[in-house]
Amino acid sequence: MSDQLTSQYAVFLEALGVASRKMRNAYNARVSEMGLTYSRARVLIILAKHERINQSTLADELELERPTVVRMLDRMAELELVERVDDPQDRRANLIQLMPKGRSLAEELVSSVRGEFAEKLIRTEDLAALQTATTLFYTMIDRLENCEVGNDSH
Repeated sequence: MSDQLTSQYAVFLEALGVASRKMRNAYNARVSEMGLTYSRARVLIILAKHERINQSTLADELELERPTVVRMLDRMAELELVERVDDPQDRRANLIQLMPKGRSLAEELVSSVRGEFAEKLIRTEDLAALQTATTLFYTMIDRLENCEVGNDSH
């Protein structure tokens, strides 16, 4: 890697870290106004996308340990946000789905909170840069998942 690329990479990572922290802090503040934590909000958004999902898949998507997800789901069930239902394809497993209160919150998260953030952060003139950044992020994710990082063969 050239010195120029290494230097630009360092600047990129620093900017990414700062932007990520600021976005997460703002998002945490907004979802806490709704009585949610960041993790619970993520569960609601994932369930809004999938309708029903098994606990293992949910844990994988959240990148959390399964016991952590079980405890979180227990609490969300107590709050009547989600419920466990039998998986018709696997009697040993449960599927997680939204309850009406959880669905309402998920809809608000997806429409207003995400929309609010998009309006504040992205402008029409940013569209090309946004598309390029999205492509770069997915490329980085793919490389990370395929263990190319740290491999001297590239």
